[in-house]
Amino acid sequence: MADNGIARDQLRAFIERIERLEEEKKAISDDIKEVYAEAKGSGFDTKAMREIVRIRKQDRNERAEQEAILDLYMHALGMADPGSQAEYDDAN
Repeated sequence: MADNGIARDQLRAFIERIERLEEEKKAISDDIKEVYAEAKGSGFDTKAMREIVRIRKQDRNERAEQEAILDLYMHALGMADPGSQAEYDDAN
């Protein structure tokens, strides 16, 4: 029976830690939203800023691979600029 009480106390402690962390996460999320709102008020494009933040989180090799795949797909669909389309056609 004593083990049950210990497990219950440990479980309660884990739950309370998670709840505190969730509160901190919410506060940080709100702070980030405020920074984006401030940037938007200063005339910055927040969509572009979010993309930059996302890109900066990536590993350099991962980013290069994704850019290469995107470029390949854009060429295949004829969406790339005309100069680079000729380079694509020459390569294939």
